[in-house]
Amino acid sequence: MREITLNKEKQFFSPYACKSDETKGRERFEEPCPMRTEFQRDRDRIIYSKAFRRLKNKTQVFFSPEGDHYMTRLTHTLDVSQVARSIARCLDLNEDLCEAIALGHDLGHTPFGHTGERVLERLNPNGFAHNEQSLRVVDVLENEGAGINLTYEVRDGILEHRKSGNPHTLEGKIVSLADRIAYMNHDIDDAIRAGIFKNEDLPKNVIETLGSTTSGRINTMISSIYNCSKGKNDVLMDEEVAKASKELRVFLFERVYMDLAAKEEETRASEMLSAMYTYFKTHTDKLPDFYKGLLKTYDIDTVVSDYISSMTDRYAVYVFEEIFIPKTFKIS
Repeated sequence: MREITLNKEKQFFSPYACKSDETKGRERFEEPCPMRTEFQRDRDRIIYSKAFRRLKNKTQVFFSPEGDHYMTRLTHTLDVSQVARSIARCLDLNEDLCEAIALGHDLGHTPFGHTGERVLERLNPNGFAHNEQSLRVVDVLENEGAGINLTYEVRDGILEHRKSGNPHTLEGKIVSLADRIAYMNHDIDDAIRAGIFKNEDLPKNVIETLGSTTSGRINTMISSIYNCSKGKNDVLMDEEVAKASKELRVFLFERVYMDLAAKEEETRASEMLSAMYTYFKTHTDKLPDFYKGLLKTYDIDTVVSDYISSMTDRYAVYVFEEIFIPKTFKIS
């Protein structure tokens, strides 16, 4: 079955696609799977990882929203995967590679979204960035410290997925674009649902250029990428759509990401994570055994960041309460 897939890639993929049998391989050699290509194996390893399962209880933008329909880090990840696969399919690029990168790109994200990331970046003298932590998750932290030994191309795409990154494959560039396409559009939906603004408040040029609905905007963006990138060794949007997308991103930063109404819990979340960081730095005996073991190889700031960034929102609250909230005194 694996050979059938590899032959299809040779027949139908663009000459610029990263074909599965051309991978630069894994850090530790493994015998090929008789059924799956290397990128399909990576996808499966990510889906079955503990870090992937935790994404369902991590904030995307809104902290502890009242309602079941707001995006979480997991639904965002699935959204990015869907958009990336759609782009890869129309450009005859490697859909499996895109899917693996997309599913793994946010594995290292902190509880409480970018608030948690900013806390760890500020407190850790080594710095902290969720893309670098995502790579550390798959290389070091998963599988009880053995990592899951992904291919070079998937690891590169995870590390370089940020807007400032430079992925070495077209599939990696697709995921970087898909990440922005996904979060801009679903964050609009969440902001409207939260009453922060109405659809008609979007900039006039954005509506005229990209469309007035989520599906319309996504279709416009993907169509632009297709028209500008088909048959080329690059992945990009046309100038008009790229300009409108940038304008939309600026609007969202002003009205949502930096808006006090949308972030009214941010200060409390920041103070909670900061207190826990300080506590575990001075009480290493209170770390779980796995993280105590990491101290034999890594410095305390790295290990505390590993532990805190692994937490879901709910588990972070639970740990904080266990540390700092007095227990009810019971008389026997």
